[in-house]
Amino acid sequence: MNFEKDCIYHVYNRGNNREKVFYNNENYIFFLKKIRKQIYPFCEILAYCLMPNHFHFLIFANEKTIQKVFKANQERNVLGEGFRITLSSYSQAINKQEGRVGSLFTQNTEAKQLNNNLNRVTSIDYVFTCFNYIHQNPIRAGLVEKLEDWQYSSFIDYCGIRNGTLCNQKLAYEIINFDKENFYNQSYIAVEEQKIKNIW
Repeated sequence: MNFEKDCIYHVYNRGNNREKVFYNNENYIFFLKKIRKQIYPFCEILAYCLMPNHFHFLIFANEKTIQKVFKANQERNVLGEGFRITLSSYSQAINKQEGRVGSLFTQNTEAKQLNNNLNRVTSIDYVFTCFNYIHQNPIRAGLVEKLEDWQYSSFIDYCGIRNGTLCNQKLAYEIINFDKENFYNQSYIAVEEQKIKNIW
C-alpha cells in the first residue's frame, strides 16, 4: 500500500472466501487493541467499523503515514507494514482459537484514495459518502436496527454515547462536510448507490 500526505483513504479487507474474521466480543476488542498499537500512531483515523467478516477504516494520511521502514531488505510504507503486522498476528491468534489453518483475510488490504486537489467538491462528497457508508454497514447488513446498537463502530463515539479516542473527531469535523448539530439524523440518510461505487 502506498499513501500520499494529506490524502484520505478508505482501507478495507474481508475474510477469505467471505468467512468470519470476528467470532466473539473479545475478538473485536483484541483487533482494536492491535489497531491502536500498529495503525493509530501512523495516521489519523476518521471512522471505522468492524463487521463479522470484514472491516472498514477511513484514514487521513499525515507526515508519519508516508515514512518508510526496511523489512527483509525491502523499503516498505510504515502504515502498510502496520496493517500487515496487525492482520498477520490477529490471524495467527484466530487460527489458534478456532483450530483452523490458512489465510484468514484476503491477500491484499485495499486502500482507495478518496480525495485529490483536482476536484475538491467531488472528493469531499466521496469522503462524506464513505464516512456514512462505514457507519451504516451494520444496518445495511441487517445486524441491528439502530446504528448506536453496533458497538464495533466509531458511530457511537461521534454520537457521544461512548468516549472513544481512536478517531480524531476534531479533524473529521474540519474536513468532512457534515453538520455536528444534526449528526445523528444525517447519519441515517441513505447513501446513493452510484456514489458508493466511487469509494471502492
